[in-house]
Amino acid sequence: MNPTTNSERKKSCVNCGAELTYEPGTDTITCDYCGHVEQIDQEVQPFQELELHKYLESMGAQSHSMELTMLQCDNCGATQHVEDNYKSLHCVYCTMPLIIEDQYKEEWILPGAVLPFSFKVDKAHQIFKKWVDGLWWAPNNLQRASLSPEYTKGLYVPYWTFDAQLESSYSGERGDYYYVTVTRGSGKNKRTVQERRTRWSNASGNVSGFVDDTLVKGTNNQKIKIPISIASWKLEGLKTFDTSYLAGYVTEKYTIPLKDGHLKATDKAEEIAKNWIRRDIGGDEQRISNMDMNLSDETFKQILLPLYISSYNYNGKRYNFYVNGQTGTIYGDRPYSFWKIFLAILAGLILIAIIVYFVNLQQ
Repeated sequence: MNPTTNSERKKSCVNCGAELTYEPGTDTITCDYCGHVEQIDQEVQPFQELELHKYLESMGAQSHSMELTMLQCDNCGATQHVEDNYKSLHCVYCTMPLIIEDQYKEEWILPGAVLPFSFKVDKAHQIFKKWVDGLWWAPNNLQRASLSPEYTKGLYVPYWTFDAQLESSYSGERGDYYYVTVTRGSGKNKRTVQERRTRWSNASGNVSGFVDDTLVKGTNNQKIKIPISIASWKLEGLKTFDTSYLAGYVTEKYTIPLKDGHLKATDKAEEIAKNWIRRDIGGDEQRISNMDMNLSDETFKQILLPLYISSYNYNGKRYNFYVNGQTGTIYGDRPYSFWKIFLAILAGLILIAIIVYFVNLQQ
């Protein structure tokens, strides 16, 4: 089947006609009205790695691409696709309303794989409540913070992955530690100590290996940054891409072009090469004076990774939080209690004053 015809195809229930949605943690799509279940066919070819330079030169003549209906947020600039029939929509990042009439069609490179959500949105709320209960220095009444369920959305975030065969020749120096005995001071203060020094020797050679799944984020929205602490997924759970996994969720389109993503991946490959070279040089320290890196057999794919994004209200102010849709790791903005912090500092000062007082009594 030509992938260009596989455009945001919504599936309807054979029993009642309602739209089917993906059931997290499974390979099924279900009807929320009558309970009908359909299996997502994973009996397909393994993830297809696409030849990189073919796309960099001509974008592959739009092969392995599909047309997508997009909405762009005028407030934060995020571009997003919704695989659902919503009457009203809000931006998953800043919660500002999106105008349905502003939808437009756009080509995108078809994802090679998707990491499906492993749990539903209600579990994301449970993770949030547990997180709130465990916060230090938070106001006592934060437990009464009100979630905004209507703004809690499951979001698929686009990433590029790059594979390549890496080869690099290098020249540099190897540093080996050795110790000498030196005398310090004079007279009664004279003493001997062991002093560490480094013996440097020339080093050169070649390193090679396969660089697998270098991950590069596919969006560059400067107003919204996904916290590094939750941006860690277990990629062994990737599934061959099927639009059924998108049903009921929002998908953000990549805004970092393939060419720019490749440049970032090349920078990461250079760091990998340097690590390999340091290991090859050995010793206690290494200096790399020259390296000539070459990447060959380069391939890429786009993958979609799951994230829940929401907000909660406290004292009239909105705070954002994020939950990794696979691992359940959470990161959130939070308020701090001025009085808890003030009283803790005051108690510390009082304790120090008491200790100083008793020390002075003993003198």
